[in-house]
Amino acid sequence: MKKNRNRSKWNVRNILSAVVFLSLILSIVFLVIRLFIAPGSEQDHASYERTKSDYVLMLLQCSLGVLAMILPGLISKRMRIEIPSVMYILFVIFLYCAIYLGEVRNFYYNISNWDTILHGFSGAMLGALGFSFVALLNKSDRVPINLSPLFVVIFAFCFAVTLGVFWEIYEFSFDGLLGLNMQKAYLEDGTALVGRTALMDTMKDLIVDAVGAMITCIIGYISLKYKKGWIEKLQIKRNTEQ
Repeated sequence: MKKNRNRSKWNVRNILSAVVFLSLILSIVFLVIRLFIAPGSEQDHASYERTKSDYVLMLLQCSLGVLAMILPGLISKRMRIEIPSVMYILFVIFLYCAIYLGEVRNFYYNISNWDTILHGFSGAMLGALGFSFVALLNKSDRVPINLSPLFVVIFAFCFAVTLGVFWEIYEFSFDGLLGLNMQKAYLEDGTALVGRTALMDTMKDLIVDAVGAMITCIIGYISLKYKKGWIEKLQIKRNTEQ
């Protein structure tokens, strides 16, 4: 029974990975074509038309998405670690929602709070990753019992929020270098936001990241304090097989 369950998990994992990977590759081909025929700036049209900078942003995000899907396999082999199927499936779903649906299918503009939902989701995942780092740094398959649960939670929370800050720095830097709109300082039609409104996206992202990480950390604290085993299901572990 356990073997069958593992096989089904791996089938779901592989099928999902293939679908998302293919979606990103096909999107890259489409975006390269559109990049050459798109207008260089906003035109005086009644309806909004995407410009070259929009396609540059989507092409950059899709390329990073492909790299992000390749990295876990490379890291697993080189560092001899095992990424739980649940964690990997959540990671792939996040990439699909953030890059393909968010950027390519324009969900960030068409669906209210899409970006907020994804930042909360990523904050929670990074919080779980923080627990894994504690275990890996201590060369253990799980968080060592001699460490205070409060210390582990504080580390995981700070780890998640710090990565969220790094992401915002990345968005700010590439928006300036390539004239993109990852921080959504402009509306879809190119209208520039000003004052506090222009800061809303970045600050909201950081706040939601922190809230998502906090939720995971609270669950993790309860799991460690009372030995529930919840957080262990999402933990990256060392692969002891040669």
